[in-house]
Amino acid sequence: MQLNKLLATPNLLMERVDMSVTQSAPKLLLGLIGSGIQQSLTPAMQEMEASHQGLRVHYQIIDLDLRKLGVEVLPHLVDSMRTIGFSGFNVTFPCKQAIIPLLDELSEEAKAMGAVNTVINRDGKLIGHNTDGSGWSMGFKNTLPNADLTKVVLLGAGGAGSAIAHAALRLGVKQLVIVDTDSKRCENLMNDLNALYGNRSTYSLDIREAIVGATGLIHATPTGMTKLPGLPLPEELITKNLWISEVVYFPIETELLKIAKARGCAVVNGGTMAVGQAVGAFELFTGKKADTARVEAHFLSLLKKNEENKK
Repeated sequence: MQLNKLLATPNLLMERVDMSVTQSAPKLLLGLIGSGIQQSLTPAMQEMEASHQGLRVHYQIIDLDLRKLGVEVLPHLVDSMRTIGFSGFNVTFPCKQAIIPLLDELSEEAKAMGAVNTVINRDGKLIGHNTDGSGWSMGFKNTLPNADLTKVVLLGAGGAGSAIAHAALRLGVKQLVIVDTDSKRCENLMNDLNALYGNRSTYSLDIREAIVGATGLIHATPTGMTKLPGLPLPEELITKNLWISEVVYFPIETELLKIAKARGCAVVNGGTMAVGQAVGAFELFTGKKADTARVEAHFLSLLKKNEENKK
C-alpha cells in the first residue's frame, strides 16, 4: 500500500482494534529522545500496532526543548533509561550521532551509517540500530519505483542524511552528491560511502553547483518543519526535471513539496519514511512483524485528526 496513494483517500477505514488488552500481556516501556518532538506521531503508531498484536506498550516522549537542554544531557538520560528498564527507545535530531559513544554495541547497519535512531535494551546492554535507511528505501521504492537514479543530490549529511546516503547507493544511485555546510562531515561521509560502494559519491558546499544535471534531490535537513519553516535551497533550483524526496513530515506537505508539485516534479513525502522507520523499530522492539498497511493507515488517520484540530 503506497502512502502517497493513501493520502488521496481521506475516507480510508481503519481496521477496528480491541483496546482491552489482557493484563497478562507483555508490557514494554519505550521512548523517544529528541528536540521539538511534541507533535511526533511515533508514540501513537507504536502503541496502536502493539495493541493489535496483544502487547501493552507505554511510549514516553522526552523532548529536550521543553527543558531547554541539548545533547550534553544524553549520558544522564541514557543511564536513567537503562536503570529504569526501558525496553528500548528511538532517537531523533539532534542525538542520532551523539548517542553512539554511550551505547554498548552497534548493529552493522548503524555502524556503517554512523548514526542510530533505535536502541534496544537486551538484559541491560544497549544496542544501537538504524531504521532510517530501510525506512526511506521502503517509501521511495513504493512511491517512485521507476525514478531516474543517474545523479542524485543529498541535501544534509547529518544522522538522517548519512543513513539515506547508504540506502540510496544500495538502491542503485549512480552518482551521489552530498551537500552540507560542514565540509568535514561531508568529506567523512563521502569517504565512508566510497570505501563501501565504490567511487560513486562526491560532495559540494554549493547547492547551485551540485544540482547541475541532477535527476533527483533528497532533502534530509530539519528545514521545513513546523518549528523551522522555509526552503532548504533557492526556489529557482526546484525544476520539473527533478524528483524530490522529503524527510520532514510535520507538515506532511512542506514548502519544498508544495513548490515542487506546482512545477510538475514527482515527489515523495516524509511520511513514507516515518512509516518505514516505525515498522522497522517496532519489529526490533517486539520481535514481531508489523502490519505495514495498518501502520500506514493509522499514520494517515493521525495526520487527518491533527489537521482537523487546527481548524
